[in-house]
Amino acid sequence: MAIDPDTGATAAQEPRRSEGGCQCGAIRYEVVDAPLRPYVCHCRECQKQSASAFGISVPVPARAFHLVSGTPAVWTRTGGSGALLDCVFCGTCGTRVWHQVRADATTIYLKGGSLDEPLDLSAARHIWTSRMLRGVVVLEAANCSPGEPGESD
Repeated sequence: MAIDPDTGATAAQEPRRSEGGCQCGAIRYEVVDAPLRPYVCHCRECQKQSASAFGISVPVPARAFHLVSGTPAVWTRTGGSGALLDCVFCGTCGTRVWHQVRADATTIYLKGGSLDEPLDLSAARHIWTSRMLRGVVVLEAANCSPGEPGESD
């Protein structure tokens, strides 16, 4: 399975049209002709953002992403690298829909749960496994990084 050198994600699906949105349906988007290569992040920020054990992100080219309806809200925070991260969510239901590194207008990181069709995570790359919560089990054959992809592989 091929690994994206920029994100460390594995190719799980071929390019196609995908749709998604927030929980209440106010925000809707589509992704056209982009492969969905999910990764599972176990960092503390993703745990907090998802209010769960990890976050699921799907990097897609910004050119393939189209906001179909709604006006999302944005909260900006400083990421671990020091870069500004725009966190985009629905102002009505609060669902995080995507995020984007402000200095990189080429990539959108969809939140995996916002896609209408559930993702197959069997080939997803797990990152920041050094911060994985006790009791979370990852397949032994999974592609894992203890930190950011490329930094500690």
